[in-house]
Amino acid sequence: MENRKIGSLDVSIIGLGCDNFGWRLDYDRTVAVVDAALDAGINFLDTADIYGGTESEEFLGRALEGRRDRVVLATKFGMKVDEQRQGAKPDYARRACEDSLRRLRTDHIDLYQLHQPDPSTPIADTLGALDELVRSGKVREIGCSNFSVEQLREAKAAAGQDARFVSVQNEYSLLHREPERGVLAECKREGLTFLPFFPLAGGMLTGKYRSGQPLPENTRLSKGSPRFLNDKNLAIVEELANFAASRGHSLLELAFSWLLSHPPVASVIAGATSPEQVQDNVKAAGWRLTPADLAEIDKLAPAA
Repeated sequence: MENRKIGSLDVSIIGLGCDNFGWRLDYDRTVAVVDAALDAGINFLDTADIYGGTESEEFLGRALEGRRDRVVLATKFGMKVDEQRQGAKPDYARRACEDSLRRLRTDHIDLYQLHQPDPSTPIADTLGALDELVRSGKVREIGCSNFSVEQLREAKAAAGQDARFVSVQNEYSLLHREPERGVLAECKREGLTFLPFFPLAGGMLTGKYRSGQPLPENTRLSKGSPRFLNDKNLAIVEELANFAASRGHSLLELAFSWLLSHPPVASVIAGATSPEQVQDNVKAAGWRLTPADLAEIDKLAPAA
């Protein structure tokens, strides 16, 4: 599989999102998905301390014992674990890192990400603590998530000579193109890597959801009323699926390959609940879209 750079890290262009581990998947099913990812050439695994109520990290640490050196391991901190564990104050950043290292059964985290901005803590304070973690060898690179252009610029100015963010992980898909309003351009200007999460818009871009057809059972969208499931998006999905089919590809291939056509994007982080989904995700990354393709896609799924 093709690799791209996140700072000094070489990562597979399809990553494994580990948010299902510990709540949708038990340990044995987690191992099956991790095994399938490694067998398929995925080396970039992305989790967070809050996923599965911290069990995602626990499961992942157990599953990677004896093969930690085969992966680039990313995790996040800052969202609420409980009343005592949340935010980005320096002392908590240090504690959260130690907690993640213990759960992941490793001596270092390859990419340690601030999961969201903390308005109660100056970013310079957080970056100072993260710089200490980098200098100590406990963290190789640092990144952020859910940051705006203004917050990225504030972080750059605050970093000075200390470690600085090399990546930003925000939501991005054919049905959610908000990063095109500034964050992607900022990434290009500053040499930041962009990591899209929710690349399949909660499942809408898998090809399972089509106009006039009943919702498939036992899926996230069939169990609630998420924001992507509406007539407008179903109509867009239909157009995109027809476009992909006319060129001999699937909607899934279009969703991933379109994201990878944007230069700042290093890896598409995709969750999976089975080995088969992992294999499908990996196969979806091989379509090289032409400028004409991209122009047509813009007409079918315009940026709002």
